[in-house]
Amino acid sequence: MSRRAAGPDYGLLALALSLLAFGTLMMCSASAILADTQMHDPFYFIKRQALWGILGLGAMAFFSRMDYNRLREWVWPALLACLLALVLVLFTRPVAGVRRWIRLGPVGIQPAEFAKLAVILFLADYVDRKKSKVSSLLHGFIVPWAVVGLILAFIGMEPDIGTPALLFSVGLLVLFVGGTRPSHMAGALACALPVLVFELLRYPYRRKRLMSFLDPFSQAQGSGYQLVQSLTAVGSGGWFGKGLGASQLKLMYLPAAHTDFIFPILCEELGLLGSLGALALFTLFLLRGVRIARNAPNLFGTLLAAGITFLLFLQSAFNVAMSIGLLPTKGLPLPFFSYGGSSLLVTLASVGVLLNISRQSGPA
Repeated sequence: MSRRAAGPDYGLLALALSLLAFGTLMMCSASAILADTQMHDPFYFIKRQALWGILGLGAMAFFSRMDYNRLREWVWPALLACLLALVLVLFTRPVAGVRRWIRLGPVGIQPAEFAKLAVILFLADYVDRKKSKVSSLLHGFIVPWAVVGLILAFIGMEPDIGTPALLFSVGLLVLFVGGTRPSHMAGALACALPVLVFELLRYPYRRKRLMSFLDPFSQAQGSGYQLVQSLTAVGSGGWFGKGLGASQLKLMYLPAAHTDFIFPILCEELGLLGSLGALALFTLFLLRGVRIARNAPNLFGTLLAAGITFLLFLQSAFNVAMSIGLLPTKGLPLPFFSYGGSSLLVTLASVGVLLNISRQSGPA
């Protein structure tokens, strides 16, 4: 199959820039009141997010030009760096009861965000190198999940259950695309489910969240408060919304309105049509990403493109499902939309890798 001389997938680029612009607009709207109240500057969060966005666009441009095959050289250094950072973060001062950020002066780095891309890079490289042995128990199940499981374990110790669940799901999909036996996937699920149940029941606040998820309105002033406010915001938007900037729930009623719960603010301000527009952009992103994976020039490119696409789409799906009460509330940001420098930087860098793979792909 001949490689095309044309540029990258401009459709994907347009989608990524549209999501970034849409997300920045909504983040500005969702954060202004909180920023003015706490920081005495309504543009405090948006200015910081814009800086990360500029860095992210630089990373996207860099990775879109660098041959993605050279990323193989970074697999183990990236994994070891992420593992070290995940260990170090456990010794930092907790914020809201969790240890997820390493402070470097005024900047907070979230190692788990970088671990997402490192895990996908490892799985893509590993399955490509072991493709003739991936159906064996050792190379198709034990080795990859031992490495990935170690990363997930340290993320879970922060504590964080949402990111490990997301990465586990993405890992299963990447291994499935790579040819792992269904029995090995079933075995991974059988091993993961008891761990998930244990983690859900381990902490009292998680048990309360689970109960409030099942019946949030019975705990409307307690553990179900955030979900009830989120559902209220989603339901009050109607078809066309109250108008950009006109959300009432962001007036200190809905916690994390500019981070994990930004989607309900979008629903309240832009209504059903606006929220469907955002979901349509993510769906189109999925379709373009799958197309890039199918046309990649080698298995490594296919698995890397598939992993990145699955990661961003599933994370957006998990976040939206959490916001509307289909999943228990977890700390997963909405890609391109939620406030968070590490998340935005990794998201845009990942898009750059996808663009590079599309640049080297054969004709569609």
